Amino acid sequence: MAASLRLRGAASGLRYWSRRQQPAVASLAAVCSRSMASKTPVGFIGVGNMGNPMAKNLMKHGYPLIIYDVFPDACKEFLDAGEQVVSSPADVAEKADRIITMLPTSINAIEAYSGANGILKKVKKGSLLIDSSTIDPMVSKELAKEVEKMGAVFMDAPVSGGVGAARSGNLTFMVGGAEEEFAAAQELLGCMGSNVVHCGAVGTGQAAKICNNLLLAISMIGTAEAMNLGIRLGLDPKLLAKILNMSSGRCWSSDTYNPVPGVMDGVPSANNYQGGFGTTLMAKDLGLAQDSATSTKSPILLGSQAHQIYRMMCAKGYSKKDFSSVFQFLREEETF
Repeated sequence: MAASLRLRGAASGLRYWSRRQQPAVASLAAVCSRSMASKTPVGFIGVGNMGNPMAKNLMKHGYPLIIYDVFPDACKEFLDAGEQVVSSPADVAEKADRIITMLPTSINAIEAYSGANGILKKVKKGSLLIDSSTIDPMVSKELAKEVEKMGAVFMDAPVSGGVGAARSGNLTFMVGGAEEEFAAAQELLGCMGSNVVHCGAVGTGQAAKICNNLLLAISMIGTAEAMNLGIRLGLDPKLLAKILNMSSGRCWSSDTYNPVPGVMDGVPSANNYQGGFGTTLMAKDLGLAQDSATSTKSPILLGSQAHQIYRMMCAKGYSKKDFSSVFQFLREEETF
């Protein structure tokens, strides 16, 4: 892999692949009523917070899996359910000609595809490789070139919806790649998501995801600020959330993923901000947005401020908490 690609990955990379999370999920090996015909094995690399439930939904749709994760413990429940667990991405490529990768950063994706034991060491001609990580669009384009040299097909397909949507199979996939390959990708992605959208050439899926998370970060900070102000003005937080959600301030951060503890059940703010989408990963995605804004000379004034806020949160002990913990951060920063 070219040195420039590795530098891009290193610039935005974190030195780990998956965050451990293996919540109990009933009927792990359950199979839906869809026909079992032609269900050949699918490789899945990276079964962390998001990859874990995504892989389980493929199982529920009848696909045998070839699993790899850098943390062996993350694979245990798949092994217990009868799925194959192998020791490297190359081993996955040897056993499966359709592979999905779900990794935290550009550097992790580069290692998984072109590392010493990467997918490209044993990839078969005609294989379909789908990367659902959120990484630099330029890295996706470079990986696509390397994959094409091996006679295989690469598509970027980052996701939106969070862990809850991953569990319920309601993710949105933003897909970049050759239009003639989209149907093949959609067959698999449709088992894990309710929306599978073709965005254009390789890299456009990442572009769409970066723009989405830029807006998400800004709206989450705005929701946290509004809720904090209202509470300090004497408003009941549940009442304030209700008013916001029937008014013009309504957004996903307020009505589906409210950052205030006690306002909603089943979201990270109700569980001490555990699970969900980590602050570190949001800071990473905002860094990708900042890089893209610089390269395209696009002003992102609020996005840049959001990036600094999430970087500050990482430095102050919030790195492993869900990104909605920005509410807690604002509450604690009396001199912010």
